[in-house]
Amino acid sequence: MLASEFIIAMLQSMKKKLLILLLTLISTTANAEFKTKAKSAFLIDYDSGTEIVAKDADTLMPPSSMIKLMTLALLFDEIKAGNLTMDTRITVGENADYNKPEWYPASKICLVAGQTISVRDLILGLIVLSGGDASVVVAEHIAGTENAFTEKMRNKARSIGMTQSTFGNASGLPNPNNLMTSRELAILAEHLISDYPDIYPMFATKRFEFAEHKTDWCREWGRTHTVNYNKLLFNMAGADGLKTGHTNEGGYGMVASAKVGGRRLIGVINGFNGKGHEALAGEMKKLLEYGFKNTVGKTFFVPGDVVAEIPVWYGRQKTVTATVDKTFAITINKDDGLGGIRVLARFDDPISAPVNAGDVVGELIAEQNGQVIARAPLIAKDKVKKTQFFGRVIKNIKVMFGI
Repeated sequence: MLASEFIIAMLQSMKKKLLILLLTLISTTANAEFKTKAKSAFLIDYDSGTEIVAKDADTLMPPSSMIKLMTLALLFDEIKAGNLTMDTRITVGENADYNKPEWYPASKICLVAGQTISVRDLILGLIVLSGGDASVVVAEHIAGTENAFTEKMRNKARSIGMTQSTFGNASGLPNPNNLMTSRELAILAEHLISDYPDIYPMFATKRFEFAEHKTDWCREWGRTHTVNYNKLLFNMAGADGLKTGHTNEGGYGMVASAKVGGRRLIGVINGFNGKGHEALAGEMKKLLEYGFKNTVGKTFFVPGDVVAEIPVWYGRQKTVTATVDKTFAITINKDDGLGGIRVLARFDDPISAPVNAGDVVGELIAEQNGQVIARAPLIAKDKVKKTQFFGRVIKNIKVMFGI
């Protein structure tokens, strides 16, 4: 690089630009604190990630069958990678046979060792029937043994930001190593919704009748077990998932999501001692409705939106489009008072080429009354290559002579 080129580039990079993009006002009403008899409760806005309710959200507790959400995530990864299809048939091993004593009182599809079952039916059996036997089939197919599968569960958890959760089995049957927090269950729910958009709608399935039972006892079991344990699907408009759980040790729990008016909230309840899944759904409905009623969300940008056109120094194109890699939104309490919200983009003007698609090129900030309430990176939408040597020389000359 020429000395003059280096000096000019350095001077250019020192210029910071602050662009006020939007200014808006939010109307307000009063709201009261949410109360629940559950040991733990957590509620977030899916788009903004803002925490709305948190009661012992970071306390490790038995997740019961909610742990099957991680089992499903690993199964979805296999589908996403092309290793499995919905029609792939998997053989049921001895450990998933309904005659094993641990499956007598447990939720199950009612499978027999040696039979085969499609991946689609395994998914529906896990979601709707909370099939513990299905979770063992998945675990043994993916990892060879359920014990080896729990290590994959742990690794998956850490990869998506679940730093505390531990796993003793794939089904959620009582095990001292089955421990998760409500916050981390919400992280898992976010992952399932965002990373598997083609599969996630299956969580809204209200009824599933397995058609391939091999014994009369299982056929009778299947006849009377077809309805999703997630009763929220039946009593709240907009509810579309995810999973319930119950053990005597852990009580009742639920991870749920609902989308109302284009806005999605994710709720988690655990350690609830109400009478059955109907009472659990009622408590979750109260939690979600509290969020929709007492907070307001505002989406400013979604991936692909043009936030700013940033000049590029020595670029083959004069500018690069800055966008966001995920939805940029805010959530505020309605009782915070009428206040100004402004959104700002901060970036170098210009930035130096080359620029690759996905490179961080600045920052997006939302403020309310001067206080930062949300921030996210600005990323380059497209690639901008660096000009050749003679192009940079010409650029330097133009700058030096003000051309």
